[in-house]
Amino acid sequence: MKSSHFLTLAALLGLGLAFLTGCSANSAAVGVARAPDDDASPADDDTSPADDDNDDDSWTAMSSGTNAMLLFAWGSSATNVLVVGSAGAILQFDGSSWSPMTSGTTATLSAVWGDAASDVFAVGVLQDAGGDAIGGVTLHYDGASWSPMTSGTTTGLYGVWGSSGSDVFAVGNSGAIFHYDASSWTTMTSGTTAGLYGVWGTSASDVFVVGSENVPTTGVILHYDGSSWSSMASGTTASLYGVWGSSASNVFAAGANGTTMAGVILQYDGSSWSAVTNETTPVLWGVWGSSASDIFVVGWDEATDVGLIWHSDGSTWSPMANFPNDNLFGVWGSSAANVFAVGVPGAILHYGG
Repeated sequence: MKSSHFLTLAALLGLGLAFLTGCSANSAAVGVARAPDDDASPADDDTSPADDDNDDDSWTAMSSGTNAMLLFAWGSSATNVLVVGSAGAILQFDGSSWSPMTSGTTATLSAVWGDAASDVFAVGVLQDAGGDAIGGVTLHYDGASWSPMTSGTTTGLYGVWGSSGSDVFAVGNSGAIFHYDASSWTTMTSGTTAGLYGVWGTSASDVFVVGSENVPTTGVILHYDGSSWSSMASGTTASLYGVWGSSASNVFAAGANGTTMAGVILQYDGSSWSAVTNETTPVLWGVWGSSASDIFVVGWDEATDVGLIWHSDGSTWSPMANFPNDNLFGVWGSSAANVFAVGVPGAILHYGG
């Protein structure tokens, strides 16, 4: 991956797609994950045989059946997990194996979230042949099929979250924030032109969005109080990609410094944000936890081309597992003993506790 002062998610998607359409397996342009082995057996009891290079036997590689760049995971239960990625890829896990779903789009799908198994939203980015974002896409799943939604966006979308099926937020390029009220998507005033990459909240009146501003280089954090969006001081120049919390006073943001390619984790205590790591971790893309004492972040070490998973017990962050050649983007679980990490290309890892 290129080291730049401003590492954008749009650039990441472009580089990832370039790999998938012809970069060699040892390309330095993007974190390269192994394609599933031709003779890989279907997942059994949520997992397939462990990757021999993995440093932690509790994490195992699963057979996804695809080489797509997988970016985000979410589920309504342990037997209904969805993963989205490049070329309109949507995979569904039924508790036993992964199977593809028909999305009806070739766009890169960046994120997925639902209020229920039959009320799910996915957002993404339409790209030109060079990988540049030229528009956005929103999809809805009613429990039977996926269908396009009219959002009115002309910009790429990277994050989606809601407090309910009638209170959904989607974020993207150029400070774009859209809101869905169960009837239609409308544009919200964000007060920024920054790239916005992740969204999460505790309620309809407590929503956090993270991203990055190019000039000057700043990690961007916005907060919604149910009425309007306001800027929060991040205290970092790193680009922020993922956000998750266990409560309104315990929220985490994950990202990376575009110059050093070092990962950053920030924590919000209800009054201010502060760094909880000293930029010694790899590039970090996603964060999720089952509780305040069980939090996972995923990312990639550019120098060694290794996908890494870090874990916090509520007091200390430490490396948990290594996966050579995997670039891990998303993490989600139904419980502390059922966690999924996804990445490039077609990488799905499972943690059984």
